[in-house]
Amino acid sequence: MAPLDRIFKAYDVRGVVPDDLDEDVARRIGAAFAEWSGARKILLGRDCRVSSPALAEAIAEGATGRGVDVVDLGLASTDLVYFASGSLDLPGVMLTASHNPPEWNGIKFCLGGAAPVGQDTGLAEIRALAERRGAAPEPARGTVERRDLLDRYVDHVLSFVDGSAMRPLTVVADTANGMGGLVVPPVAERLPLKLVHLFPELDGTFPNHPADPIDEENQRDLKREVLANHADIGLAFDGDADRAFCVDERAEGVSGSLVTALVARAMLRRFPGAKIVYNLICSWAVREVIEENGGEPLRTRVGHSFIKQVMAESGAVFGGEHSGHYYFRENYGADSGLIAAVLVLGELSASRTVLSELLAPFRRYHASGEINSRVDDQAGTIERLAREFSGGHRDLLDGLTVEFEDWWFNARPSNTEPLLRLNVEARTSELLAEKTQELLGLIRGGGA
Repeated sequence: MAPLDRIFKAYDVRGVVPDDLDEDVARRIGAAFAEWSGARKILLGRDCRVSSPALAEAIAEGATGRGVDVVDLGLASTDLVYFASGSLDLPGVMLTASHNPPEWNGIKFCLGGAAPVGQDTGLAEIRALAERRGAAPEPARGTVERRDLLDRYVDHVLSFVDGSAMRPLTVVADTANGMGGLVVPPVAERLPLKLVHLFPELDGTFPNHPADPIDEENQRDLKREVLANHADIGLAFDGDADRAFCVDERAEGVSGSLVTALVARAMLRRFPGAKIVYNLICSWAVREVIEENGGEPLRTRVGHSFIKQVMAESGAVFGGEHSGHYYFRENYGADSGLIAAVLVLGELSASRTVLSELLAPFRRYHASGEINSRVDDQAGTIERLAREFSGGHRDLLDGLTVEFEDWWFNARPSNTEPLLRLNVEARTSELLAEKTQELLGLIRGGGA
């Protein structure tokens, strides 16, 4: 068996098939999760990768071998599995490598109610059980039951918007041959949309472009078709369709911070005075919009396990991340790119204007986006940045954040690679360019 430390990450399991993740490993992990969860029944969904059917069967074999029944959801988006886990109150397993290349696969876990499972909330124990080679006592084998929850999931997604009040919109959706091809059409069919669907076929070889829309190169087809079809909006989904990215009518990308601000405003109309969660590399505009609309902003570390924990503890109605993950209390605290997309469509419909003008009030600052640098001494580099910028307000919630009156930056280490991730925001593009260059000089040059 391949070493499991290569595939057990901070939030999930991920590796190359079959070098890192094969059917034997999947069987062991399925058995380990079934044993660790303590549940009598678990859910199992999978994406459309070529390796997914065999690996899903192996996971089911491992779980049923521990006497646990499996509800096989078949092909599913990750947020469909979260919906199933929340609505049925059962632990769930999603077989996917999200945006990774075709030769990869992986596994995401949740407990009943879509509660997250990460390194500190169960993954380490699951790995230890999977590594155990001694045979456990064989109970009576569990059963496998096939269930289709797509219609119920679609009803749930549409409950976040009043489709009958929406005006007709032209929408280009690029699902990149991933699981968005399963979930986007049945939602669009029940809204007044003209849907131009790019790469709808479920094809785990991803023949047209990688299912990684955070890379602007992979939005090229979407942007072209938005202009060609005079569309109101473009939507791009990643491979397992839990993340969504927007493009406006001018074919310009919309940052996750702007989507977070727009959706936060919508949720605060529905839940006045509610708490809204955002991670610390979202734009200053997010906090400002939450406060301006009577909400209470809650700032967190980057990462879904932190967002979900704060949402559960605080009762927040919504949480947003720059990376295209959007979380909803009414979605069991789990993230859903499609729910966020539907809410954006609702806001666009109600505005009676174009998306770029709808978002204009939130475009208050200039941002660098995330810039990665290879840094072997991450801690030492962060200490040097703290000394160089000691005149600002500093905090260490996640890496180093330093705020000044007219700009701020965050530098934080990667969980899995020798990388330092830098985000910078400023009131002017000139100041942004100046400070980004200065910071990168310190990070990559190593000198003061």
